[in-house]
Amino acid sequence: MLKMIIPMILLLPTITLCKSKQLWPTALAHSFWIALMGLQWFKPHTELMLFLSCYLRVDKIFSPLPHPIMLTHPMMIMAGQNNLTLEPTSRKRTFIIITILLQVSLVLAFSTMELIMFFIAFESTLLPTLVIITRWGGQMERLSAGTYFLFYTLIGSLPLLVALLTTQTYTGTLSIHMLQLSPYPHMMNPWTLHNWWLALFTAFMIKMPLYGLHLWLPKAHVEAPIAGSMILAAVLLKLGGYGIIRMTMTLAPPLKMPSYPFMMLALWGVIMTGFICLRQTDLKSLIAYSSVSHMGLVIAATLTRTEWACTGAVTLMIAHGLTSSMLFCLANTNYERTNSRTLLLARNMQLLLPLMGLWWFSASLTNMALPPTINLMGELAIIVSLFNWSNTTILMTGLGTLTTAAYTLYMLITTQWGETPSHTKTIPPTHTREHLLMMLHILPMMLLMMKPELIQSI
Repeated sequence: MLKMIIPMILLLPTITLCKSKQLWPTALAHSFWIALMGLQWFKPHTELMLFLSCYLRVDKIFSPLPHPIMLTHPMMIMAGQNNLTLEPTSRKRTFIIITILLQVSLVLAFSTMELIMFFIAFESTLLPTLVIITRWGGQMERLSAGTYFLFYTLIGSLPLLVALLTTQTYTGTLSIHMLQLSPYPHMMNPWTLHNWWLALFTAFMIKMPLYGLHLWLPKAHVEAPIAGSMILAAVLLKLGGYGIIRMTMTLAPPLKMPSYPFMMLALWGVIMTGFICLRQTDLKSLIAYSSVSHMGLVIAATLTRTEWACTGAVTLMIAHGLTSSMLFCLANTNYERTNSRTLLLARNMQLLLPLMGLWWFSASLTNMALPPTINLMGELAIIVSLFNWSNTTILMTGLGTLTTAAYTLYMLITTQWGETPSHTKTIPPTHTREHLLMMLHILPMMLLMMKPELIQSI
């Protein structure tokens, strides 16, 4: 683990001291090298957990999750280059340093063995993301989006801190392994246990987000620059799913009654956000609401507390991270040429940018979870586990799958076909950098189709 964290930290003085002409090549080269080193976490191993130090570890369940962080960082730098072209060198350095700090916080959150250290890393992702949204966002509404993001996150974090401190008071430890041996949660009376359970999971439900607590996400996605949208879609939402699975496996007792409303709200959100997507005119807002829909499936699956559901949840989180990030990159290529996120003002892009039409088609197929994509593997595992939990859930998951296909086809047809608007007939061509960015999204998905057991190791 230190082989990843120390190079990330040493990248900070490197970026600070290197010449302005070498800034982007240096940051990209080092970031790709760290991402290649992170591939070793995918190697098959028989141990349930690899102890790397007293405080850090990688286990079989979550070893696939940190690697999207490593891969997303160089892609964020590549995608953000065009937005920062006119910025002075000092602001370019600031942007890269903030993304590095965010990467370090996320890696620590996914690999720590102490829950209080997890809480600190979980909360330390807030400030870099907030700076990216409010400083490099495109419009004045970015301040409102940053306020929503800040207060939603902080309101959910306070109950989590209280729950962890209560656990520390009664057990004397917050080590993940020691807490698994502690009978502490089962010793509470039912009323206290339910309140403790709610306090423990509120922050993760907001981070996912759960339908009803999701209002910050479309605002943050729409106003964030492309780098902010990518890190939100690819990694930060998955931090909530990781927290739910880790807490349920470590110390949360199997309570049925508190989880029922959350499961029903998550499944209802899958349907409702699907219909909301069908009414969207803003491309980035449509992709943001689709993230709420997919994360609703993950929340419902994790609360069933079965191995099959957790496997599907981890698979879908990785698949959705790559797919959603790719869709935001594609939306950004349209925005940079038309200066508008409105669907009707960027029609018939297939005729103007033919190769981008291929990337749009590939991303849409994976978003619809067509076989043999890993999106299908994750959704099938979740739908089957929910059907075993309750037969009536097949109605909600089936309708959610249908609406997902409908709004994805609506997005694809609206952007790629139709009458060409007059203002888009002379747009500049695409760059090699943009096609490389799409390839870096689609290639991991294609490789995981051939060897899905790398992320289905439960």
